[in-house]
Amino acid sequence: MRKYAFFLSLSALLLLAFSYPAKESATEIIQKAEQKLRGKSSKSILNIKIVRPQWTREIKTKTWTMGNDYAMIFILEPSRDKGTVFLKRQKEIWNWQPAIERTIKMPPSMMMQSWMGSDFTNDDLVRESSIERDYTHKLAGDSAVLGRKCHRIILTPKPDAPVVWGKIISYISADGEYLQLFAAFYDEDGELVNTLEAKEVGNVGSRTLPTKVRMVPADKAGHYTEMTYSQMEFDIAMEESFFTTQNMRRIN
Repeated sequence: MRKYAFFLSLSALLLLAFSYPAKESATEIIQKAEQKLRGKSSKSILNIKIVRPQWTREIKTKTWTMGNDYAMIFILEPSRDKGTVFLKRQKEIWNWQPAIERTIKMPPSMMMQSWMGSDFTNDDLVRESSIERDYTHKLAGDSAVLGRKCHRIILTPKPDAPVVWGKIISYISADGEYLQLFAAFYDEDGELVNTLEAKEVGNVGSRTLPTKVRMVPADKAGHYTEMTYSQMEFDIAMEESFFTTQNMRRIN
């Protein structure tokens, strides 16, 4: 009878083990959120509004990405900046300036500088560092953002990783959505620098994503930059050969 009870208990434990899926790791959640945002490749139109207490400026871009290693950003508006291009090709970052007909390779020291006068850094836009590859990820409980249950994940730089942030705390929606709805960016001294807030969630392309996000500096009242996705296509046909310094001068 004891053997029978033992095997019955063992069977029940095995049944429970197979009935409930294994809990996702922080790294798996980060990877799925990145994959949902980018896909294997993407093409998008972004409207960017830079807000200051005394003025507002708007920029319109066309952007192509392929995986985490390739990105091209083409400035459509305003007219004085039209044709300016930013290229990420693996670890190299390039900028084409049509006014002077010059291609400039951007050094790592420029990654923390403002992108086009906005509250986004050059690293934010072209992602020289990879939040998947260059950080460790740790689950730190749950929270709620925009009425959605979210995983709170702490990202810490790996030793010698080429990153600009000392720590990132990311809030990614649970229940299979994988939407990054909030992120806090800290410097090496642990001081809060910027927060990234999703303001709206909707359908863009074939996916549900944050359609409007706002970057807010922690120490500048009345300053923020808002990015709105107006068009987006995923998993389009792309080749590595598209992302070249030569093509920066030809795209439109």
